[in-house]
This record gives sequence, C-alpha cells and structure tokens, in this order.
Amino acid sequence: MKIAIASGKGGTGKTTIATNLALSLADTGIHVQLLDCDVEEPNCHIFLKPEIEKSEPVTVAIPEVIEEKCTGCGVCADVCEFSAIAVVKEKVLIFPELCHSCGACTLFCPEGAFREVPREIGRIEEGKADGIDFVQGLLNIGELMSPAVIGAVKRAGGEPDVLIIDSPPGTSCPVIEAVKDADFVLLVTEPTPFGLNDLELAVGMVRELGIPFAVAVNRSDVGNEDVREYCRREQIEIALEIPDDRRIAEAYSRGEMVVRALPEYGKVFEDSWHRIVDLRNHATRTGQPLGQTATEG
Repeated sequence: MKIAIASGKGGTGKTTIATNLALSLADTGIHVQLLDCDVEEPNCHIFLKPEIEKSEPVTVAIPEVIEEKCTGCGVCADVCEFSAIAVVKEKVLIFPELCHSCGACTLFCPEGAFREVPREIGRIEEGKADGIDFVQGLLNIGELMSPAVIGAVKRAGGEPDVLIIDSPPGTSCPVIEAVKDADFVLLVTEPTPFGLNDLELAVGMVRELGIPFAVAVNRSDVGNEDVREYCRREQIEIALEIPDDRRIAEAYSRGEMVVRALPEYGKVFEDSWHRIVDLRNHATRTGQPLGQTATEG
C-alpha cells in the first residue's frame, strides 16, 4: 500500500506523523519504505538519522543551440510557454532556470538547431534507519523544478509492504507530483481557522485527483471544533488524533522519535494504520464516492 502524508499548509506535524507511522509499522515487522518528497526542505532525516548508502544527481534536459545551424528565426521563443528563450538580434538566449524541459524548442525548430544537454538540479540520497528503507530528495538552492526531483525520489522507491510518502506542504504542482499515484492520502491539519482553511483546499485537491483520503488532527485538544464539524458535514473520517502533549514537543525539539521517547504512542499510530487500511478497503470494495469514506455505523 502506498500512502501519502500531505497538508494544506506547513507546520501541521506532517513529518512527525510520517516518520512515526513508518517506525511504528517497521517495529511490527512490516517492510516499510519512507520517501521524503519535501525536496525544498527535507527533514525526515533529522528524526530517523539514516545511514546514507547512496547519492545520485538529478538532472533535467535543457536545450543548447547549435550555432552553425541557427538562423535566429525566433520560432523557439514563440513556442516556449515559460519565457526560457529569447531572440535578440538573431541571437538565441536561453535561461536554464526557467526551462521546464518540455522539448518544444527542439521539436519546432525548422533548422534542427537545438540539442538537449543534462543540467543538474538536485540529488537523491538512499539509506536505512531502524528497519526503514529511506529515500530523500534535495533540490539545489535557487532551482524551481522541484517536481523533477520528486519524480526521481519516487522512481527510486522499491516494492515494500508499505510505502509512505512525506509530501511537500500546500496544494500546488510539487504536492500533486508527490501524491498523484498514492493508494490513500492522509491529510494532516490542526483545529484552528488557518488549519481549516488549508484543509478545505487540500480536500479539494485529493477529490479532484480521485484518491481515497482521511484526516489526521494534530494538537487535537486545542483550538475549536470547526475542523471536526467540517469533517462531519463532509463525511470525512478522522483516522488519527494527536493531543497537544508537551512531551511530544520536547521530543521533537531534541530530534527524537515520538514512539521511542513515548512508547505508548506506538499503539496510537498502529491503530490509525489499521483504520486507514479499513477505509481504503471499504472505498475499493463499495465504490463509494471518494472523500465520502465514512463507514456505516
């Protein structure tokens, strides 16, 4: 099963849930792989402390002008949707940071005056920690093409019993790249007005993608009841609730795993996992509209 941990905003506890869920499952003997797809600011490694065994660059193809063939006609600039090419006095200028590697310039150039060359935008690292296979992506500073690095992280994934994806925050292209082929999405939120607003955006995203999902409420005993009321109204299951426990915050500040510092939380994460599996199976079995995954009774 492939589950993505996502959130409409940063700071909700997404990484805490992803890492502790992975560790609690690994402790039961399940083969787990964790992919840190928050490539602009990966932080799962801070808590898992994996031993990195492999590192590889991530490259994208960008155009390079073959000067002797180029006539400066400007077709390449006309077809580039991202303003990555300009033609000034019949001289072609390429801006690699804006290039999305779509290949339109190469395809439409009437003179065949382009070739594609690799450009490094980041790297992926693979390792192990506490029985968990771990992969993380790191986008180079100043780069924009995080979906390409996220795609590389996912391609590095294997065939474990459970694959957990720690997604970037938000609802934009990087998040969609991370969650689009997941079997289930767990949306992490907090019971505040900001948490509810961004949860609504995230719910709209996963419904559009057609993926079964549920909600995890972090710091569940603070704020107000608006998130729970929204979930009741929309018939969205709350699969996990974590209280505002000072001990969790203290463990987090020390870079410690919650299920190690506070073993009683291991059962909380295991129970949430069984609930997620039941919800996924129920949605698959009944064909119930996605996002209306509440079980009868």
